[in-house]
Amino acid sequence: MAKIAKQTKSIEEILWDSANKLRGTVESSEYKHVVLGLIFLKFASDKFEERRAELKKEGKEKYLEMKEFYNMKNIFFLPEESRWSTVIKNSKQNDIALIIDTALHTVEKNNPALKGALPDNYFSRLNMDVSKLSALLDTINNIDTLKDKQQDIVGRVYEYFLSKFALAEGKGKGEFYTPKSIVNLIAEMIEPYKGVIYDPACGSGGMFVQSIKFIENHHGDKKEISIYGQEYTATTYKLAKMNLAIRGIAANLGDVPADTFGRDQHPDLKADYIMANPPFNQKDWRASNELVDDPRWRGYEVPPTSNANYAWILNMASKLSENGVAGFILANGALSGGGEEYKIRRKLIENDLVEAIVILPQNMFYTTNISVTLWILNKNKRERTLLVNDGVKNYRNRKHEILFMDLRERGIPFEKKFTQFSAGNIIEITQAYHNWQSDLSSYQNVAEFCYSASKEDVVAKDYSLVPSKYIEFVNRDENIDFDEKMKRLQEEFKTLLQTEKQSKKELLGVFKELGYEIEL
Repeated sequence: MAKIAKQTKSIEEILWDSANKLRGTVESSEYKHVVLGLIFLKFASDKFEERRAELKKEGKEKYLEMKEFYNMKNIFFLPEESRWSTVIKNSKQNDIALIIDTALHTVEKNNPALKGALPDNYFSRLNMDVSKLSALLDTINNIDTLKDKQQDIVGRVYEYFLSKFALAEGKGKGEFYTPKSIVNLIAEMIEPYKGVIYDPACGSGGMFVQSIKFIENHHGDKKEISIYGQEYTATTYKLAKMNLAIRGIAANLGDVPADTFGRDQHPDLKADYIMANPPFNQKDWRASNELVDDPRWRGYEVPPTSNANYAWILNMASKLSENGVAGFILANGALSGGGEEYKIRRKLIENDLVEAIVILPQNMFYTTNISVTLWILNKNKRERTLLVNDGVKNYRNRKHEILFMDLRERGIPFEKKFTQFSAGNIIEITQAYHNWQSDLSSYQNVAEFCYSASKEDVVAKDYSLVPSKYIEFVNRDENIDFDEKMKRLQEEFKTLLQTEKQSKKELLGVFKELGYEIEL
């Protein structure tokens, strides 16, 4: 008898099932902070215990309680009350929520790099069912976060959970998360090898995580990157700090969560790379008399109060360094909006900042199904050679050229109703873009995929950036033999009508036999 293969659940799935048991006692929008806070504590403790064992092995017992001996290895020092062993020892106690809050507070107090990162008095306020919280602690306790260092288990769990929480929270929520395949695409297109990276609406920090992965995949040095970001929502700001801290990524997210327009925390920043997914079509982002003289729109019209799309664009354009590149997502409306938006767009094109406009497939975001576009701005479209970690990049002169791409036919199904890019999709897209940037002999316009437009083309379309106005459309009906198609339809309808006639005759016969003849 054939053995039935037993499907084993991944760590992520086991944790997700366990976390889901909190539903009912904690709002779904809340419990991500519960789960991610605990995973952070477990990981920090595992690292701490590993270092502690190392010190003992080296005969340095007298240094076991000195934080410097942990910090020097980028490990957070954990006093007794903030260690996982303390939490798990008391996991069945009625005051376990308070014990966890104390642990998180103590970790943060003893490690300045975590200032403002961890949930504050969070578990006590939620008034959770002790048995459910205890079960979750037991599940997390069984995870050895250091078991396979090549696998980055904690990073994987974080990524999985952020994605699942965004899916669970659904439309109108989950704004902290940009789907991973979109972030991958942006990173592979703008190639953040080294320098300053900035995200003005950084959410949970996904753009930064992917930038670091890009650097690792291309044999770069993480120390050659400086990260700056800003986030408005307090809970998401903490999420970003935890997400980065757990991966050992140093970042300046500003002193406090704050509105990028009203309280810019990096006013003098010049970034080499900007990656962002700001809120779509944000209304009333400023009062009519506010921010009218803001230096970020200098040289342009003041963005309208009715929609922040162009305020985000100008915020990013103003922060680009001399060779800076920005890749960001906006709703499609920004491609052809009128009024002040038209004037700003025209000036961006005249100033030769727009390098590529890429329409994405629908249903990529978990929170909305509106159509969105990836914009790429580039401050330096001149010919140049750049030494990078894994080779040399040669750029041709692309002055007053814009590459339009249409990806609506790309992507693969994800979680039944969503779309994501496969690895193959990302290679195809980035290859076309980089070939266009470097050598036109290796690039060609492809119907329904890409088109290299001159400034004259764009002016002729009255500065519209809608890709379908430039990319060739394939009329699949034009090669059809009309006569042949009509003859086939003629035969089909003949058969259909004959069948109907026969059915009608049979029906009338039945009624007549029953004594209820139908006269027509």
